[in-house]
Amino acid sequence: MSRRFLILGNPENRRVTLFQQALTKQGLPEARVVSWLDYLSSGELPFGDEPALVRVDSFGENFAVQQQLWRRGGYARALTVKDRRGEVLEPAKAHEGFRAVLRELSTTFAQHPPWRVLAVPEEIDELFDKRRTSRRYHAEGLPVPEFMDDVPTEPDALLERVRELGWDEAFVKLSSGSSASCLAHVAFEADGPLVRTSLEWDAPRWFNNLKVRHLKKPADIDRALRFILSQGAQVERGIPKARLGDAFFDLRVLCIAQEPRFIVVRQNVLPITNLHLGGFRGDLQALKARVSPAAWEAAMETCRRVAKLYRSLHVGIDLMFETDFVGHRVLEANAFGDLLPNLTLDGLDVWEWQIREALRQAETA
Repeated sequence: MSRRFLILGNPENRRVTLFQQALTKQGLPEARVVSWLDYLSSGELPFGDEPALVRVDSFGENFAVQQQLWRRGGYARALTVKDRRGEVLEPAKAHEGFRAVLRELSTTFAQHPPWRVLAVPEEIDELFDKRRTSRRYHAEGLPVPEFMDDVPTEPDALLERVRELGWDEAFVKLSSGSSASCLAHVAFEADGPLVRTSLEWDAPRWFNNLKVRHLKKPADIDRALRFILSQGAQVERGIPKARLGDAFFDLRVLCIAQEPRFIVVRQNVLPITNLHLGGFRGDLQALKARVSPAAWEAAMETCRRVAKLYRSLHVGIDLMFETDFVGHRVLEANAFGDLLPNLTLDGLDVWEWQIREALRQAETA
C-alpha cells in the first residue's frame, strides 16, 4: 500500500501548505505538488504510474489560474483581463472552463488505475452546481429548502414569482458560486423588497465585498438580480434559521469517509452567516445543549446520507436548524469545504484526519 500523496493545487495556497504540515506531523513525506497553472498549461500530471493517493485541491485565489479557466470557458478576453482584487467577471464562463478541465482529469485518472483519487472529478462537478445538488437531495428524500423550477430571467418576474409562491424570503444564488459569491437574500418589507448581497457595483464592474450591502432602490435591486440571473441561478425559499443567543446560525459539517467529523457553528446577526462576511464562530457545545439528542442525531444522519452519495474522501455540508431547533435543512454541499483551521478532534486536525482515513481506506481496498 502506497503512503505517497500527490496534490493538484496552488502550491502557495494555505490549503496545500496545511496539508503538507499535516503529513509532516504524521511522520510522512511531503506530497508531490503539481500546480493548477502548470497542469492547465501542459495538460499533464507528471506523477508517474506508481500507486499513489491523489488529492485534487481548490483552484481558487490564483488569478493566472482564473484566466486559464476563463479561456477554457470561451471568454475571448481572458488573457488580457487585469487583476482587480475582488472583481466578479464572467463566472459562468469560468465555471464552464472548470467543467472542461474536470472532464479531462476524469480521463487522465481512468488511464492511471494505480492512483487512488480522493476527490472524484465527476463529483466535484456536481458539487459545484447548486441546482443539481438541491434537486438530487430532494429526490433522495433529504430535507432541503423549497426551490424554484424555471427561474425567470427578469428580476421583476422573479420577485413576482417569489410572491406567488408565498415565500417571505428567498435566496438567489449563483449556481456555481462558493463563499457567498454573487449571493442575494431577498426579503419583503412594508415599503418594498430589500436585497442583502455580497455584490457591489462600481461602474462598470462588479465586485465581491466583504461587507453585506443592503439594496432598497429598485434600480439597484434590478441590476444585482439581473447579473446573478444572467450567470445561472439557484433560487430557493429562505427558511427562517434558528438563533443561538442573539444571532442566526447554521453549520458547516465536514464529513470524512462519510462520517460527520468536524463541525463549525457559523453565526451572524444577518441570515447570511459566512465568516468572511461579518460572521463568527459560535459555541458548538452551547448549541448541543440547546438541541435535543434525537434532533441532533437526525441532523447528523442527514449529513451521513449526503456524504454516502459520493465516493470522495470528504464533503463539506452546510446545514441549518429551523426555529424550533428540531427541523433541519441541507443548504448546500461543497467539494472543497475542508478549510477549517484551528480545529482538532482526538488530537488530529482536519487534514490529519483526512490523511489517516485515506490511508485506512487504501489498506482495506
